[in-house]
Order: sequence, then C-alpha cells, then structure tokens
Amino acid sequence: MKNIPEVKLGIVAVSRDCFPIELSRNRKNKVIEECNKEGIPIINVETIIENENDTVKALNEIKEKGINALVIYLGNFGPEGPTSLLAQKFDGPVMVCAAGEETGKDLFNGRGDAYCGFLSLCYNLGLRNVKAYIPHYPVGLPSEIAEMIKDFIPIARTILALKKLKIFSFGPRPQDFVTMHTPIKPLYDIGVSIMENSELDLYDVYRSAENDPRIPEVMEDMAKELGTGNKYPELLRKLAQYEIALIDFMEKNLGASEFGIFANKCWPAFEKYFGFVPCYVNSRLATRGIPVACEVDVYGTLSEYIIYTTSEMPATLLDVNNTVPYDLMEEQKDKMKDYKPTDLFMGFHCGNTPSCCLVDYSMRYQLIMHRLMEPDKEPNITRGTLEGRLRPGEMLIFRLHATPDARLISYIAEGEILDMDPKSFGSIGVFAIREMGRFYRYVMLEKRFPHHTAVGFKHVAKYIYEVLKLLGIEEIYYNLGPNERYPHENPFLK
Repeated sequence: MKNIPEVKLGIVAVSRDCFPIELSRNRKNKVIEECNKEGIPIINVETIIENENDTVKALNEIKEKGINALVIYLGNFGPEGPTSLLAQKFDGPVMVCAAGEETGKDLFNGRGDAYCGFLSLCYNLGLRNVKAYIPHYPVGLPSEIAEMIKDFIPIARTILALKKLKIFSFGPRPQDFVTMHTPIKPLYDIGVSIMENSELDLYDVYRSAENDPRIPEVMEDMAKELGTGNKYPELLRKLAQYEIALIDFMEKNLGASEFGIFANKCWPAFEKYFGFVPCYVNSRLATRGIPVACEVDVYGTLSEYIIYTTSEMPATLLDVNNTVPYDLMEEQKDKMKDYKPTDLFMGFHCGNTPSCCLVDYSMRYQLIMHRLMEPDKEPNITRGTLEGRLRPGEMLIFRLHATPDARLISYIAEGEILDMDPKSFGSIGVFAIREMGRFYRYVMLEKRFPHHTAVGFKHVAKYIYEVLKLLGIEEIYYNLGPNERYPHENPFLK
C-alpha cells in the first residue's frame, strides 16, 4: 500500500534556565530508550531549548534531520515562550508531553515541576494560536511517554497526509443527490486541494489508455485476485484500461501535492459510454490506499482517506442502507450476540469494497442499475461490481462533511460487523453499533448527514477524534450510552 506519508518523528527537550539542564537531557534520553525498546522510530534533537536562540538552533537541526513531526518534551518546568515559539515555527504536527517525577528519594535537585510548567506552556500556545496534540494524561514516566508517542504517530501521519492531498473529482453529482454537495472553502481551510473535472474529461482520459501496453499485466492481476469469482473475464480489458487511466491521470496532475484520491460520477450516463460499472476498479484502488468515492462524494472519499491514514488499512464507502428484518435476526439469533434489534442495520454499496474486506466475493452486475438500464436483458453495460459479504470483525463508521453553510461537522461510531448472512446483493454486511437507533435519529437525521458513510475495519476512532480536533472541527458527534441523552431527545420516552 502507498499514497501515504512516512512519519519522521523527532523529540526535543526543553529546560527552564533555573532548573538543571541535565535533568531534561537525561529524562529525554530515557524516553528515547523506551521508544527503542518498543520499536518506535524516533530521532533525537540534541539541542535543549532554554531560550529563543536555542529555538532557532533546534529548528535548523530539525530541518537538517528531515523531521516532519515533533514531540516537545518538558523534562522540567521549561521556558514557556521559546517552547511555544518552537511549536509555532515548526511546519508539521506537534505533540506536547511532560516528565512525571520519578522517585520520592530525590525531590530537591531531582524535582522537575513539569506538571506546573505545562500549564504556562498551554497558555502561551493559546496566545500563539497553536493547535498541538496533548495526550489524555500528558505527564508520565519514560515508558508511559513512549506509549503516548506511539499513539501520536497515526495522528501525525494523517495531518501530514492532508497537507499534501489533492482530491480529483469527475462530473457533477447525480440527480437527487443534493446531500453530496461539495463546498470547496472548508477543504482549503484544512489544507486539502481539489481539482474538478467533467464526465467528458473522464471519458477522454479513459480513451487515451485504450492501447496501453500495461493492460494485459493488469488484466492478469485482476484475474488472479478474482480467482473463481471471475464471472466476466471478457470485461477485464475495459476495467484494466480504466484503472490505468485513473492512475496515470492522478500521477500527471498531482502538481504541488503528493497524495491523491478520487470522487467520480459513476451513473447513469457512465455505463452507456464506458460499457461497464466502475465498482471493481474502485475497490482495487481503495486496496492501494486510493479511495474512489462513487456519486462524486468528495467528503466521502476524504473520510475514507482519513480512516486509511490512521489505520493503515483500506476503507470503503457504504450506504447506511436498511434495517435487518426480524425473521432474519430470529434465524441467526446465535450470531446476534446481545445486541438489540435497533442496534443493527445493513451497510451496502454496489461493489466498491476491497476484496480483502470481503468473504466469498465475485464479480457480478449491478442489480439496481440493471433494472433501470437493461430491463429484461442479459447484463452487459451494468457488469463490473465486486460483491460479497463484508468480513466479520471490528468496524467503525465515520463521516467528515460540510453543511450547506460550509461548516465542517463530523461523526464517529465504533462497533462490529456480525458474522450474519445478509441474504442480499452488493458489498453488504450486518453492522452492530451500541444504541445505533438513537444515534441514527439524533445525529445522522438530526444533523442532516448524507446516506454515505466511510467504513473502516479497525477501531481507530480515538485517533480520528484527535485529528478532527487538530483540524479545528468543533462539532464531533458519537453514539451515546443508554443513560446519556442527546440534546433534543425526548426526556419522557421510556
């Protein structure tokens, strides 16, 4: 997998000039030792910051060592001004943490008071409008600090990725998909670029790859992936051509960006001109860390990418689609665990989910489009989905979205995909989230989120939440427990 930055993490210690500088240096070295034990790669910034001249020196050292994410460590009280200046001048994600006192046997010369100094630093970070990642309890012993640093890496990776991300969109959203609107300003506000193109541009790009010599190799790779699920081998040439066209377009148009993702029009005119549905190609690119959201869902593909950068696992985009029938639950009640019926729903899409996230997958045709475009005919232009049951296991749903007045809002909820047969078509599975019924009513409906949700296959909500905070997102919703009430939830309901 690629399309993701490498985090080059550095650690710098600060020291108040009225405290022993060796206290900070020795404590930082112990943190580095603990990181090495845990296999956490970290670069030592040798400069200890006591004043602004040290800040300048440290910034030069950081640049020379290629550090792109920084841990600022208060080994003792620390100088609030030079430390906050370092966080402001460093062009990358910053984590701040502090040393806890190590022993009651040396609280004279060995006491650092970083617990106190952290308060002064946070005030100064506020004065400079610096958003830094501060762990849940940011003061600890070296082994505890190492664990905090480990948690910072996926957060830093995502922030770095978004600063160098470009979204490529093709075509306007389909009719009656107003919820997929794309205000551009919020993207720019978080550092994401976008390049909008027409459906005709997409067709032109596709045709330009018609005789590409790489097509047979891609076809062979597709056939290997599909195995016995290769129901339409004669279709692979068109799909391989399309895949090559998209990758080439991205690489030629990244410009100042380093990473790219797509949001493409996929129906209804697409099938008539291209002669297939693009779902399988979308699934293959998602496997490589390049989400391709259908129906020109720009914020949907961005949400997928955030899941990918935090989890380093492929994500998908699904409809929050349908309820689970009572008779199906009764038939498979041994697999329902202790969930309530309203905790369950089915996530579905045509066939865009990576094969590694499915069981018993195969290439098929899009049933809904077939009804519309080829009624009473053998499937032809509606072929090309990758269908199968979603792999059971841990899961999260996540959406970063722009409101009609261009504010960014978000939700996150963790749960699992149950080992239940959904007895339906598409990329589909039975999802279980505690108190989903109330979350659906008082978050998804109440806050007017669209029907698309990004789905991850690893519980990384704690990292995504911190990323959203660093991006300045103030409205972050999540599912509440049974004894917690949403603001507009009727208190008299039983």
